[in-house]
Amino acid sequence: MTRTVIRGGLVITATEEVAADVLVLDERIAALGTPEVAEGWLPDADVVLDATGRYVIPGGVDGHTHMEMPFGGTFSSDTFETGTRAAAWGGTTTIIDFAIQSIGRSAREGLDTWHAKAEGRCAVDYGFHLILSDVRTDSLAELDGLVDEGVTSFKLFMAYPGVFYSDDGQVLRAMQSAAGNGALTMLHAENGIAIDVLVRQALAEGRTDPRHHGAVRHPLLEAEATHRAIQLARVAGAPLYVVHVSAAEALDEITAARDSGLDVFGETCPQYLFLTVDELARPGFEGAKFVCSTPLRPEQHRERLWRGLRTGDLSVVATDHCPFCFASQKELGRGDFSKIPNGMPGVEHRLDLLHQGVVEGRISRRRWVELASTTPARMFGLHPRKGALTPGSDADVVLYDPVATQVISAATHHMNVDYSAYEGREITGRVRTVLSRGEVILDEDRYLGRPGRGRFLPRDTCQYLT
Repeated sequence: MTRTVIRGGLVITATEEVAADVLVLDERIAALGTPEVAEGWLPDADVVLDATGRYVIPGGVDGHTHMEMPFGGTFSSDTFETGTRAAAWGGTTTIIDFAIQSIGRSAREGLDTWHAKAEGRCAVDYGFHLILSDVRTDSLAELDGLVDEGVTSFKLFMAYPGVFYSDDGQVLRAMQSAAGNGALTMLHAENGIAIDVLVRQALAEGRTDPRHHGAVRHPLLEAEATHRAIQLARVAGAPLYVVHVSAAEALDEITAARDSGLDVFGETCPQYLFLTVDELARPGFEGAKFVCSTPLRPEQHRERLWRGLRTGDLSVVATDHCPFCFASQKELGRGDFSKIPNGMPGVEHRLDLLHQGVVEGRISRRRWVELASTTPARMFGLHPRKGALTPGSDADVVLYDPVATQVISAATHHMNVDYSAYEGREITGRVRTVLSRGEVILDEDRYLGRPGRGRFLPRDTCQYLT
């Protein structure tokens, strides 16, 4: 049995901040104790980690990543090996990726394909959601079995006609299935039919640059789809999780639903909290680096999203990590913004960027931990195994230096992509040590992890449902 003692840190969870030492036995948290109590742990300790001046927090849980995802004739550039290694560098010890059901194929085939991609390659623990691309009677019939296997959330798209798009009838049928088996329905809420009209009009008028990507994906089309998704969920009697909320008007719809007592949850991402639509208008083709959907919005939306995080109207901060290299992949859309692969890198910097909200007084330290770790663990049926520092929890632990500064750059990040969306941004706070199930996989700028030590996580159902 390996005994690890973490000494001298400030333990921060979603509910408390306390000066305490942590005892880890093999893969699990065994106890938290005062320094006096911890003195008794030291003689038998195999590993002692000095956390003086550092926060001791549960490892991050990123509930929205896309490793090796096919899109627009290419694949996202991070594999499960490179992407989970980058996640570890950023203090994220659990990811939940999206397995994709292909058109004309079964849901089971989609899940099996993603199991094959990930097995033996992940540096941290992982789970799967399932993207339902082809809602049919037979694919819906598979979902009960997948829930029993621990795949307890399904995503549908109201965008991308001809690729992932589901019409209202298909969305309703999937939600009815979820209402019966306890799954959580996740929705990409944009009016894809209307957006396609605006795309065709823009291209016909010669508006082909990346900046027009944001213009055609109007905030009201996100709000309209969010409203529609909420009403369909009400009809089905199913919970709803709206991914990558970027528009203030969409947040208003979620807020109203939550105020009415509905099981509706919103997720946003660091790019919407720190970047604006102005990035899409960078000179030349540079704006392509910032093409993602939902798109970046004007400044006023950014401020509203921060407020939503403070008030609890937004529940989770995930990354929607879906990187495409600028030189070799984003170039596919030069001369036609609609062909730029949609997605941005982010899995490595979520914890650090969200910590800037603490530094700037936008959120508390406990809310930081809640958004980055505890709430996604509960939302996706992993708590208290993940997202907690309690006896019996997995010893996924981050020692975080709150005063160290760093500059984000593609030259130093570990994601397999040739640019950073935050190039040159100086931030305060830095991950120093990461434990995954009790094993130190990162320590003071030394990566000690390895492919294959991450395990697949069967998940329970959402723990927030009324």
